[in-house]
Amino acid sequence: MRPNLAQNIKKTVVLKSSVSMNQFQTLLINVADWWLFLLRFFKELFHLPFEFNEFVRQGYKIGNKSLGLVTITGFIMGLVLTIQSKPTLADFGAESWLPGMVAISIVREIGPVITALICAGKVGSGIGAELGSMRVTEQIDAMEVSGTHPFRFLVVTRMLATSIIVPILVFYSDFVGILGSYVGANIDGDVTLQLFLMQATSSLEFSDLIPATIKSVFFGLVIGLAGCYKGYNANKGTESVGVAANEAVVAASLLVFLVDLIAVQFTNIIL
Repeated sequence: MRPNLAQNIKKTVVLKSSVSMNQFQTLLINVADWWLFLLRFFKELFHLPFEFNEFVRQGYKIGNKSLGLVTITGFIMGLVLTIQSKPTLADFGAESWLPGMVAISIVREIGPVITALICAGKVGSGIGAELGSMRVTEQIDAMEVSGTHPFRFLVVTRMLATSIIVPILVFYSDFVGILGSYVGANIDGDVTLQLFLMQATSSLEFSDLIPATIKSVFFGLVIGLAGCYKGYNANKGTESVGVAANEAVVAASLLVFLVDLIAVQFTNIIL
């Protein structure tokens, strides 16, 4: 009995190690596929002809569809941050620091990350579902047969549009968030808008805007990358559309946090 038991334990250990090795190999293959997809984007980006009309259409579509949600989220973000911070600052007699603190918090970190996550859910899922449905209905295959460069038309335009529109939405969300903070400060106070904006902007420096802008560009890039990769490589079958949209949101959100982690570490080293 004992030799048999030892044999079974050994087989179980070998089986588990084999499964772990296969999972690790699958992870490496997936990472390589993502990198090859991203490198192909940069390669096709500089090839002519550039689909300018499709790029403009996608940029308008992404910005227009996300504007309302970003407005509401940004306003509530500034309002809640002010309401939560005001009592604590009042205990230390530092209420005059409230506009500057909120402005720095929103511009440096909260605004870009929250806006990127909103776009990851709204834009990433939309791109994943759209390209996934085109893959399922064989529209992408038809474009490849006809020689219209589907990757350049579908992927490059969308990834470039997200890379440009997301930073614009971040700036807009920052401004709306500061306005929301002004409303929160005036719930039980009396501060003029001019004074509040002056105190908020005087606390900001040029070094606060540049890192936030750069990482917002990368946020947009990874959101477009996740949506396009999952949709463009979707499997056959109608259920693949929902799977592509869901996986695009998850992947985009994780990539946003990963980029933010790298950006924060890099900023602390440089500045």
